[in-house]
Order: sequence, then C-alpha cells, then structure tokens
Amino acid sequence: MVDLYNVETYNADTRFNANYLNELERMLEKVLPHAMLKAKPNLESRIRTLKMDWATVYDLLNGKDNSSFGWDEHRQMVVTKDAIHKEAGQCRHRSFPYYDQLTSKYAKD
Repeated sequence: MVDLYNVETYNADTRFNANYLNELERMLEKVLPHAMLKAKPNLESRIRTLKMDWATVYDLLNGKDNSSFGWDEHRQMVVTKDAIHKEAGQCRHRSFPYYDQLTSKYAKD
C-alpha cells in the first residue's frame, strides 16, 4: 500500500484513487498466490482496521493531554506510564512498524 502511494500512480491528494485496491490485490496474488484475498471485502476491511489503529496511536501521541505518552523508536510502539485510556491499553504491548509511513500518508486527512 505504501509502495502504491509512493509511486503516485494510484493516489489523488491524500487518498487513493478507485483502482488501487485492484492493483493491491494483484500485487498480493504474486507474493501469496494461494491466499485468495480479494479487494472487497478482504483488503478494504483490513485497510480500514489499519487506519483506525493508526488514528488511535496518532491521537495518543499528538492529541490533547498527550504528555504521558511517548514513542519507542526501537520497538516501534507507544510507551506510557499508565494505561488510563482504553485505546492506550490495546496499543501498549503492540508493535506498529508502519506508523511513520502511514503518518506521512494519513496525517494530511
């Protein structure tokens, strides 16, 4: 997905154009030939989930009262002293290795 965005063939401003899911499906078919992942609903649903996870982490790090949250660059995860947010609890022990790439794409929205 990041590769498609960087090529600029499939992106329009801060969003992808209509054909990117089909191209993503073709790319995954080459790498995972027997996975049978379809653009709709499989990839579309997973991208929606990925964007929601990114938004949670982004809000924790950049929102109001974010002083208790930080980013561990080595482990690629949110660090906090207290898990006072329910969202922080689910992010606390999960690595998010594509945060920087997704931020460059989605932070403009």
